[in-house]
Amino acid sequence: MKWKTLSSEYLFKDSWLKARKDTCERPDGKIVTPYYVMEYTPWVGGLGVTEDNKIVLIKQYRHALGEVCIELPGGCVDTADPDNEHAIRREMLEETGYTFNNATYLGRISANPSTNSNLFHMYLLEGGKLMQEQQLDANEDIEVFLVTFEELKEMLDRNEIVQSMHVSAIYYALKRLGKLKITL
Repeated sequence: MKWKTLSSEYLFKDSWLKARKDTCERPDGKIVTPYYVMEYTPWVGGLGVTEDNKIVLIKQYRHALGEVCIELPGGCVDTADPDNEHAIRREMLEETGYTFNNATYLGRISANPSTNSNLFHMYLLEGGKLMQEQQLDANEDIEVFLVTFEELKEMLDRNEIVQSMHVSAIYYALKRLGKLKITL
């Protein structure tokens, strides 16, 4: 089923996004051209649980959607990050001011494997303590707030969290913590 890439041409290159046009050959010999691929750096996100069992969430404006979104803290893995766990710990500290005793890797998912080349790495972080003020990037304006597990579940039921990768990370974290009751 795997395609062979015959050629690639970059149409756009910037610090965190590259767009390319591929010409591919399917196993049956059919040529697929153009096939557009968006190359992003890997992403990380995590459900942070504080020492007093609250969930750390953020709100921020997302220009592409034109909405203020409720999300999990996270972001891009930087070249200076030695690994994904370091990246999520750094992002948590920068965006929320919280540090965490434990970080558990929950797996990886793709936002859109049809067009995006990167993966989103999910974490459960526990034992959170507020250690400093936020250290936001120049274009970030992030509001941090805490909710209980029940409040988080109610937010999911009301479809208040629209970032699909974050909903997936919440699912895996709640499952890992034994806080899901699934009935069919």
